[in-house]
Amino acid sequence: MSDHDHRHEDDTREHRTGRRPAPGTEGTPAGHTSNSGHSSHLSRSGHSGHDSDGTHGSHGDHAGHSGHAGHSHGVSADADRRWLGAALALITVFMAAEVVVGLYAGSLALLSDAAHMLTDAASIVLALVAMRLAARPAQGGFTYGLKRAEILSAQVNGLTLLLLGAWLAYEAVRRLISPPAVEGGLMLVTALVGIAVNVAATWCLSRANRTSLNVEGAYQHVLNDLFAFIGTAVAALVVVLTGFARADALATLVVVALMVRAAYGLLRDSGRIFLEAAPADVDPDVLGDRLAGRSGVVEVHDLHVWQITSGQAALSAHVLVEPGGECHEVRRDLEEVLRGEYAITHTTLQVDHAPERLLQVALPGDAAPARGPHCERAHGPVHRDEPHPH
Repeated sequence: MSDHDHRHEDDTREHRTGRRPAPGTEGTPAGHTSNSGHSSHLSRSGHSGHDSDGTHGSHGDHAGHSGHAGHSHGVSADADRRWLGAALALITVFMAAEVVVGLYAGSLALLSDAAHMLTDAASIVLALVAMRLAARPAQGGFTYGLKRAEILSAQVNGLTLLLLGAWLAYEAVRRLISPPAVEGGLMLVTALVGIAVNVAATWCLSRANRTSLNVEGAYQHVLNDLFAFIGTAVAALVVVLTGFARADALATLVVVALMVRAAYGLLRDSGRIFLEAAPADVDPDVLGDRLAGRSGVVEVHDLHVWQITSGQAALSAHVLVEPGGECHEVRRDLEEVLRGEYAITHTTLQVDHAPERLLQVALPGDAAPARGPHCERAHGPVHRDEPHPH
């Protein structure tokens, strides 16, 4: 920022607050940095800043954390834990009974269902532990807290689905080649009871906040177990009516396919968060062009948008405004666009006045002036309100 811009900022601050800057701070390159997720805006030279309403606030004032209420999805963490606990109790009791019946009936489908229910129980326990960790406040070196513990839980759930599916596929193929005798009647009764138990457990988990990948991972485990019991019931009916023992293994292979599909979705979505990709429903190029098209904005670069955890997106960017423009007004306008159109409430916007070289206009017949990025090493494309490469 030029010395003129520094004096302009000091004059603007004096007009707004009725106070001159503290001695020795005149002309300091403070910049205009906003972090609306905390509702306190740090300058480069100190801890004081401007809240989103333009008033002064301190970095130590954390009352602004109420702005994160936008991340709520209508289900409290305590309610989530109660629903997961109810599903865990149902699954654990039935799983123990199913192991006994499966061994007696000689049914791989029943034993595979019991094994799957064991992973269901483990996934719910893991989800409950991850919830506890994610609820801890940010402190020390973990400036976002342990929110991504939930994403780790989702990854583990996806991996266990894949590993269990591989083992079941191997056993199913082996039994297709050499099918053992199966007690179809006992298998059918157990499968029907299993369907009822899994319907109840699935309903419990559906009442929790499934926008969390952590809860979604546990839900997918139990939902696939429900499908497995339906397949087992069909296979048992075939065995009772026709004596076709291979139906047991065929039902298992169908369940394996469903498990692989669910695992892929969990690993894909959690992997995007770990790799800090943009949310699946946000196109960064379109978003950057939207911001660059707002009144007073000359350029947007160093634009980054990512997810802290499922359902909590964050954004940072460097914004250049017209010389003499009101940086704070532009910042508030951009924050409102991000909040209203993209549901992004955790934003950090560095807003500066554009240097004159970015605003040169070429005369007819003249070569277009060089208009490189404002920063020496800009990360990603530069967005302006004009045709430009992405």
